[in-house]
Amino acid sequence: MKDVLYPIKFHPILKEKIWGGQKLKQLLDKESSLPNVGESWEISDVEGDCSIVANGMLKGTTLNELLKTYKAKLIGEKNYKVFNDKFPLLIKFIDANKDLSIQLHPNDTLAKKRHDSFGKTEMWYVMQADEDANLIIGFNQDLNLETYLKHQKNKTLPSILNFEKVKSGDTFFIDGGRVHAIGAGTMLAEIQQTSDITYRIYDWDRVDANGHARELHNDLVIDAIDFNMPNNFKVSYGKTKNKANKMVACSYFTTNYLEVEGLLHKENHNDSFLIYICVEGKAEILTEEKTVAVKAGETVLLPAALKTFKIKAEKAKLLEVYI
Repeated sequence: MKDVLYPIKFHPILKEKIWGGQKLKQLLDKESSLPNVGESWEISDVEGDCSIVANGMLKGTTLNELLKTYKAKLIGEKNYKVFNDKFPLLIKFIDANKDLSIQLHPNDTLAKKRHDSFGKTEMWYVMQADEDANLIIGFNQDLNLETYLKHQKNKTLPSILNFEKVKSGDTFFIDGGRVHAIGAGTMLAEIQQTSDITYRIYDWDRVDANGHARELHNDLVIDAIDFNMPNNFKVSYGKTKNKANKMVACSYFTTNYLEVEGLLHKENHNDSFLIYICVEGKAEILTEEKTVAVKAGETVLLPAALKTFKIKAEKAKLLEVYI
């Protein structure tokens, strides 16, 4: 095979969830026979859920096979030295028809110790929200472990949680260790470290069709929860057209907001892959070798070896992600 020098799209991996709904199928044109689709994994190297190329000469190849074949040409020299043959990010669309469980994720140190895994720092970009939809992030008061455990025992955790009403375009950054949940009526794009480790602490006393409640992870939470995080989780960002507007920059990923009108010439000056998540409208990504169309609800990966390209759109909103 010759070098990968074209924008790569993958088949979405759709997940049935107890809290899922119809928006991913109805609003983002995801094809599925599942009754309640909660998540669409767009780019994944999670074991058992590895993305498969959907376009071009590499169609049918898994993301992990791409990485093992092309190494730094796919993700960049520095990234390959750190992550080797493991793709570092997981990209999803999520539809919460009902409230998700109250949960948190371990940081890198704890995840490595307990699960031999990356931790899970993530961000959310709200694509659509019903009236009065909200998210839960953090607490509405200063807490210590003793007070938290008292509320946990009494099943009064919702009374100490911080609820944030949301609308389209709202963006949030969630560190490992921060309590959070997506509220009913919210559809969003999620960018996160490659990890599927979640500690569930409260699930609204729900049971499945067989009367079984989902497992809680209260013992694991004690060492993982961080009560001292500042309330800096809501992200403010510029919206200058045809320019990469910085949203989030952390050691795990950088995400920019990019609103394209017309033809935009782009250069990748980073030693990294680029990911474009289309959150509104449609666009074309043009390289010397290939033109790839992307519409709202689609995601495309540009290999690190691809340094110059163009983005063309009448009007499109994209999230640009790299490390």
